[in-house]
Amino acid sequence: MFHIMFYEPRIPPNTGNAIRMVAATGATLHLVEPLGFDLSNAHLRRAGLDYHDLARVVVHPTFDDAVAHVGIHGSGRIFAFTGSATRSFADVAYERGDTLLFGPEPTGLPEQVLADPHVTDRVRIPMLPGIRSLNLSNSAAVAAYEAWRQHGYARPD
Repeated sequence: MFHIMFYEPRIPPNTGNAIRMVAATGATLHLVEPLGFDLSNAHLRRAGLDYHDLARVVVHPTFDDAVAHVGIHGSGRIFAFTGSATRSFADVAYERGDTLLFGPEPTGLPEQVLADPHVTDRVRIPMLPGIRSLNLSNSAAVAAYEAWRQHGYARPD
């Protein structure tokens, strides 16, 4: 249905929570290395509970590899979520196979990723002034559910 991509995630429970979310929505989670943890990390496994076997998770050694993968297995459209964007994520008409891209917890997406020619658009999740960002797994869930809602919560193929 949709692709959720975490660029160099650092906090295991956020990825664990995302694993649970993609299992619930039928999305695929893409993790771009280097990861800030080992995939066998107890905190990651605890956050994902028993959903690891129900989720599609793909680990990519580089951003270019991840982009190539979603170009073949998705729509090829990549929406980079960043606090520096002006367009709201809710103003996007999502297509099946779109990729929702999120950066590492402490810093967000680096400029070289935001400027990548494969990135379709930069979008933001609206927040009250003075708030720097939402938690990574919360942001991914908000975005994934909006994209899925636009498709009537359809079952994945």
